[in-house]
Amino acid sequence: MAANPPNTVSSMPLSGLARSLSQAGRLSMTQAEACSRKAASEKISLIDALLEEKAIDSRSLAIFCAETFGYPLLELSAFNLGNLPEKAIDPKLMQSQRVMALAKRGNRLSVALSDPTNTQALEQIKFQTEMTVEPVIVDHQQLVRAIEKLNQSAEQNLNELIGDDLDNIDFADDDAAANTAADGLSTDIDDAPVVRFLQKILIDAINMGASDLHFEPFEKYYQIRFRVDGVLREVAQPPLAIKEKLASRIKVISKLDISEKRVPQDGRMKLVLSKTRAIDFRVSTLPTLFGEKIVMRILDATQAQMGIESLGYEPYQKDLLMDAIQRPYGMVLVTGPTGSGKTVSLYTCLNILNQPGINISTAEDPAEINLPGVNQVNVNDRAGLTFPVALKAFLRQDPDIIMVGEIRDLETADIAIKAAQTGHMVFSTLHTNDAPSTLTRLMNMGVAPFNIASSVIMITAQRLARRLCSCKQPTVIPDESLLEAGYTEDELDGTWTPYKAVGCERCNGSGYKGRVGIYQIMPISEAIEKIILAHGTALEIEAQARLDGVKTLREAGLAKVRSGLTSLEEVLGCTNI
Repeated sequence: MAANPPNTVSSMPLSGLARSLSQAGRLSMTQAEACSRKAASEKISLIDALLEEKAIDSRSLAIFCAETFGYPLLELSAFNLGNLPEKAIDPKLMQSQRVMALAKRGNRLSVALSDPTNTQALEQIKFQTEMTVEPVIVDHQQLVRAIEKLNQSAEQNLNELIGDDLDNIDFADDDAAANTAADGLSTDIDDAPVVRFLQKILIDAINMGASDLHFEPFEKYYQIRFRVDGVLREVAQPPLAIKEKLASRIKVISKLDISEKRVPQDGRMKLVLSKTRAIDFRVSTLPTLFGEKIVMRILDATQAQMGIESLGYEPYQKDLLMDAIQRPYGMVLVTGPTGSGKTVSLYTCLNILNQPGINISTAEDPAEINLPGVNQVNVNDRAGLTFPVALKAFLRQDPDIIMVGEIRDLETADIAIKAAQTGHMVFSTLHTNDAPSTLTRLMNMGVAPFNIASSVIMITAQRLARRLCSCKQPTVIPDESLLEAGYTEDELDGTWTPYKAVGCERCNGSGYKGRVGIYQIMPISEAIEKIILAHGTALEIEAQARLDGVKTLREAGLAKVRSGLTSLEEVLGCTNI
């Protein structure tokens, strides 16, 4: 049937495929508009609408697409699904966009699809895989059936996902009441496959070096993601039916109320790996549209005992920091965004100072790392145990060193500063972008400038950059780009080589393994004290700090690039200026 004339006014905008079919005379304009309208109203693909309306059969459509758009045509029913490259395409993308990876050769990925005009899906695959995508046309109905088979095989029995190496793993439970509650739970919660699956997930997270685990329920699927080296990665999509059992199991061992699903809850749990090692988890639940999202933060006390050398301080930075923390009194502030490693840095310093003759007390919300020999207090605002209350109590406990988790208000800042002025060493954190702006932040809180100048002895700002894996390779970066990033002409002397991320099995293809700290260490000099007393701005403090030899975070990050620890892209991303 001939298509309508080009100047016909269409009440429904046509997609590329509908327009091509109409122009080729395979559909009338009326059919094309009706199918496009059906696809939009029912939120289905145009091809599904075409097949439901029987406007064209799937085999003819595949042949038309291959001939019209110049792509190869493959008989998918004769293809061995067991030979597909695993996890080449995100399962959600495969399901929603009706695409499937067929073969991977070097940096090229063959992708089966039935709609060649679906360029959005091809771009998403190209972005996610960083590979050259080669489209292959297949029969739409065969593609749908193949994707369903893949999804069914992915939702295999949980016992097959777990393995048999978890016999020595257990959850510590110091509360007999929790045991009683667990004994009285239904078999749904004590379901052995769910228990073992959770253990397997936790062990995998620890082995991968994850910092957080996300259990996320959605309408049609359930996903588990790990944050590894600061980046979230999807690691599993268990059957949607286990979301309630898994949430209940986590809440039981975290001593949370399993019957309360309407409000957020916070708890803790401990996984005993051996007689000598146990890992703590901080657990947070959040009600969402389709169930409770649970985030677990891994709290590994061994991080604070690795030593200051492992954190990434340059030798001169380490010397400045060690000199500051070993003074008899004063305040050292650590600043940076959430997840920048402030807690690990503070606890590393506390671990160095943790001696039998030293009384150390900390107030945190909550205490993330258990450090024997340190008196740790969890603040509880609802119970009245706030940071100021805890600090006042500390001052009556004969302290030598006090650590405040975060200075949030003027009252906390005033008490901490008075403690620093009366013979105590005080450590704390603030959320500011760099070291100079920390001083103006305190002044904006209402702290008197003379109190700041007489108490604060050092401020460190920090970020965490992903460390390049051993598979890294040298790369060539134009001098113009290096100068724009912040290098000087003198530094481009040809004595060093930048590296780029490549990706291997060890780093799961990311090109990065672990993280390294980037630090700005700013001692408070007499010149900076004078600027503070004169109510100086952050810009004035920064200018004086540069004269004192303090490097910016960007400069510290560029030094890590020169030493081959990380890539220029990573430094530019985490020290955005």
